Amino acid sequence: MDYETLLYEKEGEIAVVVLNRPKQLNALSLRMKEELGHVFDGIEKDEEVKVAILTGGEKAFSAGADIKERSKMQMTQAEFYFERRKSHEFYCKIENCEKPVIAAISGVAVGGGCELALVCDLRIASDIARFGLPEVKIGMIPAAGGTQRLPRLIGATRAKEILLTGEFIDAEEAYRIGLVNRVVPVDALMEEARGLAGKLAAYPPLSVKYIKRAVNTGMQLDLTSALDYEAHISAMLGTSEDRIEGFMAFAEKRKPVFKGR
Repeated sequence: MDYETLLYEKEGEIAVVVLNRPKQLNALSLRMKEELGHVFDGIEKDEEVKVAILTGGEKAFSAGADIKERSKMQMTQAEFYFERRKSHEFYCKIENCEKPVIAAISGVAVGGGCELALVCDLRIASDIARFGLPEVKIGMIPAAGGTQRLPRLIGATRAKEILLTGEFIDAEEAYRIGLVNRVVPVDALMEEARGLAGKLAAYPPLSVKYIKRAVNTGMQLDLTSALDYEAHISAMLGTSEDRIEGFMAFAEKRKPVFKGR
């Protein structure tokens, strides 16, 4: 499929998705969200792909919702509610993708663009990246998961400061509060993302998949239930071919050959 708003490329076991509306600072139009949903459906099904990288341009990861497009939409309160629910489904599709998703972020990641970064598993920022959820300034709230995912990631008090003030933070502050995993020079961003993706792609696919699922699901459960869920996953992996191969390779002091089974 040819995309109007994205660039998509497979680099061996790594899928690279580039938001490509540079004149609009990669604002999330309805078309872009539709195409992102389609491309992640494909990544999910493609057995060759082990890891995905989601990125934008140097000046913008994404400036959030396409306000010009949204301003023309007239909806009742009920219609607005169900539109928000559909938006949540879109973000959850990326969050729950079975393959790890690395966000490589440069420039602005604000509003819905920041929320898009939040649904990725790992976030690498360039030293010129800026983050914010400024919806309070235009009479709204971050309604694509920002009020829920951000507190779970960095804690309620710090999240409230960002949400209530609507102020932007730079890459170093984002790293300090745990919003991003690492900060690198802008010209090293994609090299760093590809290096991390290659490392994850070399690990047993089932272990990677179930670690992601254990964390995502466990965060929604009480500790006792989450530990039980972890035990079930461990039991499933314990009988997998990859686990047996991993143990044998360790004992034989050789490199394991994982097959995702």
